[in-house]
Amino acid sequence: MFISSVKKITDLTRVFLEPSNSTHRQYEALRAYFVDKLSSKEAASRFGYSRGSFRVLVHQFRQNPHRPFFLPPTKGPQKSPKRGLVREQVLALRKENLSIYDISRVMETKGHPVSAARISLILKEEGFARLPRRKDEERPAAARPVVAPLADARQLDLSPRQCRTRFGGLFLFMPFMASLPFDQILHEAGFPGSKMIPAGHAVRSLLALKLFGSARHSDVMSYVLDEGLALFAGLNAIPKRSFLTEYSCRIDPQGYPRLMRAWFDALETLGIDRGSSFDCDFHTIPFHGEDALVEKHYVSKRSRRQKGILAFLAQDAATRVFCY
Repeated sequence: MFISSVKKITDLTRVFLEPSNSTHRQYEALRAYFVDKLSSKEAASRFGYSRGSFRVLVHQFRQNPHRPFFLPPTKGPQKSPKRGLVREQVLALRKENLSIYDISRVMETKGHPVSAARISLILKEEGFARLPRRKDEERPAAARPVVAPLADARQLDLSPRQCRTRFGGLFLFMPFMASLPFDQILHEAGFPGSKMIPAGHAVRSLLALKLFGSARHSDVMSYVLDEGLALFAGLNAIPKRSFLTEYSCRIDPQGYPRLMRAWFDALETLGIDRGSSFDCDFHTIPFHGEDALVEKHYVSKRSRRQKGILAFLAQDAATRVFCY
């Protein structure tokens, strides 16, 4: 009985004499040096420090003798009730076969916004696998992007109706466009077209972008649902970005001189005569590709030289109309 008690006391003593972490070891080593009056060499040897590192430890303690060795016990619940409730709701929604983005939207409507990254982490901790890719009809009802119809001149509806448009000013050009055989000029110049988007409709779409502003072809996707813009081009919907950006690549270079000659012949029938002189200029069109054969030219707007296509422009001095 006596031997068992001694052994138990010895085991409990080891808890204090054999530190389990670095903070406990520092505390016992400093206590042995300052309280038990052990020498620096003995204290360092007993607790596994080199003499140099123990001197540094003593120096740091002298500079900050009130450093905390023991953390006060935490009070209150160890887990956030709100976080636990959110976790339960996330798991319940996932069991309804909702994706992380669907869960995020539902949680936001309930007043508990949770990011998709946090939801993904919760589901991963609980062992949930990713959902297989679903079709649109398999997803829950939610706001989705509106799919614009394909541009097709044959689908244009000219029945009397009213519509709102941001581009009402474009129709001020319609009387002038109607007085010219615009589609015939483009056909004779050899401009490409199809049954869905004839050449005249394609060029009017590009012309509309330039008439209402300096928007790039890549910005047209925000206007594809505007009926006024499509009506100006004679289509049920404006062509998409891919068509507009690639159309110029399909035009035969010989088609541009034929277009300009036919264009000015048509203007003369409207009483717009040609002048006797031209204003000539060179303009650099910046090039942002990787073709090493493109030379650098001066860009006046940016006051520097950069890769670009040097274009020659000729303008009628009297009528202020571009001739080439």
